Amino acid sequence: MLSPLLTSLSIWDPFISIGSTILQPLYWVVSGILVLFHSVWSPVFGPSNGWTWALSIVSLTVVIRVALIPLFVKQIKSSRSMQLLQPKVRELQKKYGHDREKLGAETMKLYKENNANPLASCLPLLLQMPIFLALFRVLDGAARNIPRGHWLKPEVSPGLVDSLNSSTILGARISDTFTKVGFANGITSVHLVTIFLIVAMTATLFVTQLQLMRKNMPAEALEGPFAQQQKIMLYVFPLIFAVTGVNFPVGVLIYWFTSNLWTMGQQFYVIRRNPAPGTPAYTAWEERRQRHASHRPSAEPVVETARGSVAVAEPGRSGSTATAAGSPPRVVRQQPRKQPRSQRRP
Repeated sequence: MLSPLLTSLSIWDPFISIGSTILQPLYWVVSGILVLFHSVWSPVFGPSNGWTWALSIVSLTVVIRVALIPLFVKQIKSSRSMQLLQPKVRELQKKYGHDREKLGAETMKLYKENNANPLASCLPLLLQMPIFLALFRVLDGAARNIPRGHWLKPEVSPGLVDSLNSSTILGARISDTFTKVGFANGITSVHLVTIFLIVAMTATLFVTQLQLMRKNMPAEALEGPFAQQQKIMLYVFPLIFAVTGVNFPVGVLIYWFTSNLWTMGQQFYVIRRNPAPGTPAYTAWEERRQRHASHRPSAEPVVETARGSVAVAEPGRSGSTATAAGSPPRVVRQQPRKQPRSQRRP
């Protein structure tokens, strides 16, 4: 019974070996950033303190997300273009619905003309996945005292793997998972910390997708197949994270929660400062501009003359230079700029 299963598992050994070889550079980078920030936070909390390792993971997350900002901006622009093009896509579907090949060609032509890429919205997530997997493997190795990454090797950094393996935060080891601890001793600190991080990680992901759909999508873009896919992803992705999160070490949950929190704040900033036209966010942005404009003092009108600028005071205005109520405004002339002796008239 077991021999076919073992044979099938052995088939995947070459692929696992190739994957491990590909991840070696990422192990090197992840372990190096962790060790670097560990040395930064160690004088504050101590080298074996769990908060030292937790803040090192948070710092690693910030470095990764800062590096991905150009991709995030490209993702936002592409996603916005896709949303605004949905009415035109539906028109193409009505026109070429009977010809799938023609519909596909015209749709891709429309995307190309408007610099919209359906895959651009997935690019930052796809680029994060190898880093996420490398961090998972590094922390998983630390949980089993297996150093992964050059900078965690005993000959390079003695005792760091043991420190990472045994460090705790709020009573939970950073290398522990929800499923690994079990319930033999009842509900422990590991269960509470992991549940909190899973809920926080899922909630930030849900809010991020929700604010994109509710605030930065026009009403016409909320209809059609693309909108239905977005709505399905709104609930499916957080559910996937919630279910699989019980297998992640506490350190990985800290990384993923921080990454989602960064995405939520970054997207909120982009939507507030640069909303898509025809969306609720754009309406709110225009209202803020009008409020700021109404509170801004208007400058006095200025008339340009050959001798220089002339400021004309408005009657009845505070600070006006009018001599009396109802009298014509007094013109205040500015003295011409001094000219060099060579340019003066003889």
